[in-house]
Amino acid sequence: MRLALLTINPIIGDLAGNAALIAAGLDHARTAGADLAVFPELALSGYPPRDLLLREGFVDACSAAAEELGRRVPPGLTAVFGAPLPRPGGGVTNSLLAFRDGRRVDRYDKRLLPTYDVFDEDRYFEPGERPCVLDVAGTRVGLAICEDLWRGEDAGFAARYARLPDPVAELVASGARLIVSPSASPFVLGKRAKHRAIVRAHAARHGLPVASLNQLGGHDDLVFDGHAFVEGPRGTLAMRPMFSAAPLVVDPSEAPDVAPARDAPDEPPDERLLFDALVTGVRDYLRKTGFREAILGLSGGIDSALTAALAVAALGQGAVLGISMPGRYSSEGSRADARDLAARLSIRCREIPIDAPWSGFHTTLDDAFTLAGLDRLGARLPDIAEENLQSRVRGTLLMSLSNRTGAIVLTTGNKSELAVGYCTLYGDMNGGLAVLSDVSKTWVYRLSRWINTNWAACGFASPPIPDASITKAPSAELRPDQTDQDTLPPYDVLDEILARRVEAQQSVSTIARETGFDPALVARIARLVDVNEFKRRQAALGLKVTTVAFGPGRRMPIVNGYRA
Repeated sequence: MRLALLTINPIIGDLAGNAALIAAGLDHARTAGADLAVFPELALSGYPPRDLLLREGFVDACSAAAEELGRRVPPGLTAVFGAPLPRPGGGVTNSLLAFRDGRRVDRYDKRLLPTYDVFDEDRYFEPGERPCVLDVAGTRVGLAICEDLWRGEDAGFAARYARLPDPVAELVASGARLIVSPSASPFVLGKRAKHRAIVRAHAARHGLPVASLNQLGGHDDLVFDGHAFVEGPRGTLAMRPMFSAAPLVVDPSEAPDVAPARDAPDEPPDERLLFDALVTGVRDYLRKTGFREAILGLSGGIDSALTAALAVAALGQGAVLGISMPGRYSSEGSRADARDLAARLSIRCREIPIDAPWSGFHTTLDDAFTLAGLDRLGARLPDIAEENLQSRVRGTLLMSLSNRTGAIVLTTGNKSELAVGYCTLYGDMNGGLAVLSDVSKTWVYRLSRWINTNWAACGFASPPIPDASITKAPSAELRPDQTDQDTLPPYDVLDEILARRVEAQQSVSTIARETGFDPALVARIARLVDVNEFKRRQAALGLKVTTVAFGPGRRMPIVNGYRA
């Protein structure tokens, strides 16, 4: 039996467009001689459809589109694709539909519904109640969907399903000799290895091959890697590279004389996967929302340099405009680094000094402060109001250029800064997409160095990021001789604390005990994270690449009196 795993990159809610992608995949499967063609979870609607599922008529439209698509399945081919469907008796299910020879063969409703992190499936779906096994070319094929296979083990939520039946075990008990599991599992650094380990365990435990297929592409804040692979009881049978749309066609039968395939010796490093994920997220967000160009501020620092490089990789050099906005505290080195970056990337770059608008605001605000009996700007240093004013002038310039050109503004702040509030509301936080908001400062440096080393593989003509941007001390340059470490610990220390506090949800005492860091320092950083929740609630949409991002999956209250 030949199995075709066909990922697609849908647009959420574009039923006609997504059906066309599935139909094209069916034609490919037929040409390849496949008996069974499988597409990702909710391929017809795109995942996650979120509150579209509550919109009057949407689920019915999905059901009608699914039936129409099913009638177009080529003869002799069994097609399985995902769609939200009305449940008999009320409610909606996250379902797979199986069609053959123009008619529906069966329907499988997802049984385990994740409701944690970015997932909210209990809000929308009713769980399925039965296993589904199809006969395809003499092979009994069991259907599962995403969480039915992972059971929360990949995200640390296995206890959620401890008292529920194991969908995979029930498929095997129903006679399945091959398990196929379409999914829509967002990319997270390190998740790939966990998924392959889980699938291997299922294959070894039950003595049969297990195939997994993921959705592809960027969808709002989420990125999907399109990973497709088949594990047998004795090892990997087939695997397609991540972030690839190429179909995977394989005969998954585990005959004794068939040797399992070895893992590719050039298994991609995390830097490669992070690069691909961020590029995919930027490219698809702009394409699917209708933007054709991007604007960003070029400070000469590492964050804006990496963001610009990713934007060029995603959109092409002609679609990216860099704006250098030097102020009274900007060093000549930073101005030169911004020009060097633009030259390396071959992007348009405009230098717009902010002295004139900053001086105008300065005069007006000094008059207002004097009338209110307050200190004038700069009377006492450091002056947060004066520093933030520079950032807000820059943000206003970028947004005005966006209004006039129709280009989206990419913000350049990283996760470390966003965590502790080292960013300015209505200033450097202005923009439509926060590319690095889930990338720590440590990872910013790590990824930048990797890109410069592997510039050709990333599609650049030479190392794109100036060495000076990587080696110089990070600084916002909003006051004389300022560096980030004036008020923050070194980034390796800060990022260790933040990873434990934000992603692992550890207490201050646990972090201090396990790391040996000064408890007072840990408490101060934890306090900064807590009090800056209001800023993050107003931040631009950010691309999620870690287990916990500052986005829909993290729901901390802004008003929060708990300190531990």
